[in-house]
Amino acid sequence: MAFSAWFRTTPLALMGKLQGWPRNVWLLTLAQALSMSATPIMVLLGGLVGAKIAPTAQLATAPIAVMILGLATAVVPVGLLGRKYGRRRVFLLGSLLGTLAGLTAALGVYQNDFVTFCVGALLLGAAGAVVQQYRFAAMEAVDPVKAPRAASRVLLGGLVAALLGPELAVIGSDLIDNSYAGAFLLLSAIALCGGLVLLGYSNESQWQGDAGPAVSETERPLGELLSQSRLWVAIGGAAIGYGMMSLIMTATPLHMHHMEHHSLADTKWVIQSHIIAMYLPSFVSGALVARFGQGAMMMAGLGAYGATIILALSGSDLLNYWTALVLLGVGWNFLFVAGTSLLPSCYRGAERFRIQTFNDFAVFGFQAMASLGAGALLTGLGWQVLLVACLPFIGVQLMLLAWWKLSKSRVLQADNN
Repeated sequence: MAFSAWFRTTPLALMGKLQGWPRNVWLLTLAQALSMSATPIMVLLGGLVGAKIAPTAQLATAPIAVMILGLATAVVPVGLLGRKYGRRRVFLLGSLLGTLAGLTAALGVYQNDFVTFCVGALLLGAAGAVVQQYRFAAMEAVDPVKAPRAASRVLLGGLVAALLGPELAVIGSDLIDNSYAGAFLLLSAIALCGGLVLLGYSNESQWQGDAGPAVSETERPLGELLSQSRLWVAIGGAAIGYGMMSLIMTATPLHMHHMEHHSLADTKWVIQSHIIAMYLPSFVSGALVARFGQGAMMMAGLGAYGATIILALSGSDLLNYWTALVLLGVGWNFLFVAGTSLLPSCYRGAERFRIQTFNDFAVFGFQAMASLGAGALLTGLGWQVLLVACLPFIGVQLMLLAWWKLSKSRVLQADNN
């Protein structure tokens, strides 16, 4: 009760949107706000630290890529642990990993040790794999019809992270003499706070028992599951959305601050605005999905990505960066919420851990490759080539959407006959 009373007095506008939702959704939203603050810190400072202590310029953005690689490789173990031990224990383990990650990264920065810093980034990615399970836990805390709105409510916690993370990065940079080390100490503290919030979480689900599937429910063969066009649309929307966003976002601080010599304050503002734009649409995106459908939302997200590329190619002024990155954030939200909300229609309750794990491995594996390639593309081929390289992936998702639409048309024709 003490936790709940404190939450009600927390001065966050997003809490108004959570009235009437189960306690677990509240807890997950606040935990998301705290735990996700770590990501903007690494996104803003990872490339700058890398440029300072990496052995070569091509490895400047490697810490960000390593963070996402850690996320991708931890997805499968996190899914297996969640199935065996329940989400609560895994969530608390993730908070401990985040705390350790911040301490390790701070040590690497303080000692100018690039390898140690990357180990911290890897641990932070593993902690992030746990955070990515919050949206699934939120959907399972409500009736299936409310799942899209529950997922979008939890993503609202990213609004706080968008404000808190970059501010902690800037404030922490001045805490101790060695630049940026203090920011990662603050990252460690905020991850620990997220764990304290999750002490109030309980393994309650509107689906199946959190420790495993119901005995009476049969899991379908993996081949049958993977034959669903809508499954690939769901995975593609989230994977391409995350991959393109990560490629451009990872390269932006390095291009803005290190190559185009914009100030750190301006770079922070652009990244901060981008992350706000990633999560602010969550106030309405769940309702928009319910109104217009996942396909229409994905088309809108792809349109925003196309506009991002055009604006980013048109110039390197501050306004160009800001507008492009805001559109990038909005496009990501539409694609990710649509893909996440479509995914539960592709599996039964007994299959959820398997499909959720497969989905997140594909999504964050693709994101890791995009982040890893960002530094090499930017330093080797330039900003414009990096942007143009995103266009084929928009085409891939359009083809997946066309396949899904064709499949639905065939089903309707078969039913009519």
